Order: sequence, then C-alpha cells, then structure tokens
Amino acid sequence: MKKAILLSILIIGGFTSCDDDLNIENPNQATVEAFWKNQNDAVAGVNAIYSTLHRGAISRWMPFYYIIRSDEGKSTSPATDIVNNMDQFLITDYNYGNAYGIWNDIYVGIFRANQVLDNVPAIEMDEQLKTRILGEAKFLRGLFYYNLVSLWGNVPLMLTTSKPSDRPETSSAEAVWAQIEKDLSEAANSLPGNYGTSDRGRATKGAAYALLAKALMQQQKYAEALTPLEWLVEGEGSSFYDLMPDYRDNFLVNTENNMESVFEWQFELNASENHDDDVDPRTDNLNYGTSIAQFFGPSGVGWSDGEANRWVVDEFLIESTGGGDRDPRLAASFLFDFTDEDGPDQTMIYGQTFTQRYGVGNKRVWFRKFQNDHWKDFEGYNSPNNWRYIRYADVLLMYAECLNAESATAEAYAHVDRVRERAGLEKLSVSQPGLTQQGFLEQLKHERLLELSGEGHRWNDLARWGDLGPALAARDPGFATFDIGKDERLPIPQQERDVNPLLEQNPMW
Repeated sequence: MKKAILLSILIIGGFTSCDDDLNIENPNQATVEAFWKNQNDAVAGVNAIYSTLHRGAISRWMPFYYIIRSDEGKSTSPATDIVNNMDQFLITDYNYGNAYGIWNDIYVGIFRANQVLDNVPAIEMDEQLKTRILGEAKFLRGLFYYNLVSLWGNVPLMLTTSKPSDRPETSSAEAVWAQIEKDLSEAANSLPGNYGTSDRGRATKGAAYALLAKALMQQQKYAEALTPLEWLVEGEGSSFYDLMPDYRDNFLVNTENNMESVFEWQFELNASENHDDDVDPRTDNLNYGTSIAQFFGPSGVGWSDGEANRWVVDEFLIESTGGGDRDPRLAASFLFDFTDEDGPDQTMIYGQTFTQRYGVGNKRVWFRKFQNDHWKDFEGYNSPNNWRYIRYADVLLMYAECLNAESATAEAYAHVDRVRERAGLEKLSVSQPGLTQQGFLEQLKHERLLELSGEGHRWNDLARWGDLGPALAARDPGFATFDIGKDERLPIPQQERDVNPLLEQNPMW
C-alpha cells in the first residue's frame, strides 16, 4: 500500500461549486462534473483521504497533544507556545496555530471522506471494490471524528460534502460518538480481513473493530466493546493477528505492517531520488513522510520539542524478567543515559555515546519509538517510519480491561499474560493471582503504560479512567495548572466561531 496509496495520491480539496458572489472557474482545478466518473476516480478519491494523515498538523502536532499533554511526556522547548499549550495547560490563544491546524486538517479529511461517500455510490464499477472503498471512507471519517471528539469534545458533525456557505451547529460529544459508532460498525461490515501486498496498510475489518472498541470504551460502554474485541481475540480476527516475538520490531522501518499491526499510518521517503531528507516539508509538495521524528528527536539530533518524564523509566524497573534481566521494552521505548544497561558510556545516541553528546549526570529521556536511530545518525522532516496506530498488544489489553469491567476478571488474566510473556515477565496470573476488580484495573494501568508508552494512547487512557487532574502533578508538574471540567477539552477555535456564530464554546473557556 505504501506504493499504491502514496505514489498515486490525488489531493482532492475543493471540488465544490463556487458561491454566487464569486462565480469564477479555476481552469486548473477539476470539477465534480469532470471527476467521479469511473473506478479509477473512486480509488484515487479514497487514496486522497489517507493522504490527509501526511499533513503536518496531524502527523506532527496531534501526537504532541496525546503524548506530551499526558503525564508521560513534557516539553522543555525554547518555543514557549509549545510548552504552554501542549504541556502546562496555559492556553490563552484560542486560535493557537498548531491546535487550529489539527482542527483544519481533520476537517479536510472529513471533507474528502464525504466526497467519496456522496459520489462513489453512483459510479458504475466493480461492486465488491465499491463496497470496500465506501467502507474505507467510513472508517477514516470515524477515525477523524474520534480524534476531534477526543481533543475538543463538542464539534460540528458534517456528513455530506460541505459548501463554503455551510454554517453547521455544534453537535454534542454524545452525538459525535454515536456517529463514530455508526461509521465504524458499517465499515467493519464492508471491509476485508486482510489485503494483498499491493494494498497492505488499508483499513481492514479488524482496524474498524479495534477503533470501534476504543470509541465504546471511551464512553464506558465496556459490555458493548466486548463484541468487536471478541472478533479480534477469540474469533475470526485472531487468525490475522499475533504478537511479534521481538517487541522492537513494531517500531523499525524494515518490519512495518507486520502481524501485530492492526492499523498503521503509512509514510514514505520522497519519491524524488535527489530528495534531501532534511528539507522542511513546507517547501516540498511531494513529502509523504512525517516530521514527528525531527520534533521528538533528542537534543543535538532533532528539535527535542517533546520528551518523556523520567518517572516512566522507573515504572519499567519495578519488575525483572524471569531470567533476572531488565524489561526489554524500556530500551525499545526510550533513549536516555541507561538505554544500554552498561550506562551512558555504552548507550549510543545516533552514532555517539550518551556521554559524548550530553556529558555526565544528564537525566533527560526521549521517546524512541518511531525515531530512526536504528538506520541513520540524524533525523529530518521526512521520516518514512510508519506510525503504528493500533497494535494487537493494545487490543489484548483493551479486551482484558473490558472483561474486568464486566466482572470477568479471572478471564481477563490470560490476555495480559500474553503481553507480559512476550516481554519475558512472569505471568500476572502467577505473580498476582486473585486480584480484585479494582486491583486488576490498577495493574492494567501499569501494563498499558509499559506496553504502549509514547504511542499516543495515554491521554485517552487517563480520560477514560477519570485520572486527569492536578493530582498528576506529583509526577508531571505540567498538571499543576490543570482545571477539572475545563482542560479535558481544547477550546473551539475562535476564528471558527467568528465565521460561524452557531458554534458553541466548550465549558469554562
């Protein structure tokens, strides 16, 4: 799919008719009448939805809001706007560009999905392919709304191709979640379980079910979430997925789209053979990569605008493997003075030792996942390393959480055991048998942190568990300024409200 989607992208963004006040046709822009005629148009149209995930605000800044804003991450960037808005809950500009960029780019994706859903049904083409394409569009629209409601809560629902004159009302978070459930349920019924090599990376039935389960869990609908999770873990879906023997293989460029991948965002180096990987993507319209590695990269390698809190490292040291070794997920997840157990003189940071780069006594920690230190000694704006958005290990832990929430704690152990065994840890059913429902949940919080740190799930986990609040300041000082009832959501961009007075601002903003 990296080639099928990334190298045949049609950027569809403005096929709407002009307003009566300015009826000037652009001769260089396709029109609805000229497009949406055949099967190739349908494929190009759905590919354009995927391409939205390459946009800088989504691929770079959206992870900041899930990782750095949570208690596992922080920012010491000299760019104080990043620190204030993404780490310390000191938002004063409701039009802050990096947040507003996410909002805008997500709605671009929704616009493209709506175009496919509105226009493809009328195309005469292979019906099986048509069904799949419509399923992909519904999945991606569900994905976009999942992120909108997670970050902003109450947002406008737009379910048909928009026009410049549209002024949609604010929809409640409950209504948005309901639409996400509908889109993902219908997508799951339309998508295949897997694809051939040329289409690898497209949304599958398993991806739709996994994201549906996430949406249901965020609403505390644990019993309902069990149904899609059962398909993935106990049913037909279990034949498509498994844990990779080596945890680190989930984050390397040469082991992408592996059997643990449920859905991952596809990135690629520029198609130009002469591309300089350090070129800012804003000057390059052919950038299919992501710049997150440049902005998360360690000091002296990348911009180091986002990094990890040290307390997370300590969580990995609570238990040793059955052989007495350190949890291997620690070195796979973080770059710090003891990524190599022999210390800073042996820990390599992009071709130099930790000591060479940072001297003695430096305790900073950087997220390693999705970086490129395994194959080069620098970072840039065009990383080809896919973002593993949902892994099967996440699905197993989700299933365990739902079983426990439904008082089936004994049955939940087996799925946590699978994840722990891959890391070489003793089975939870052996080390801590007979946990109460609450005790199991508290242990599961620890398990999810270790397995999924730096992958963008922590914020929603904390929100789902009701753990967001100033109490987290004990391990993340950024939460000292967190206002309960307000900071769970970002403010609706004021420019949107200026243009559309039907949009309501979020509570307390």
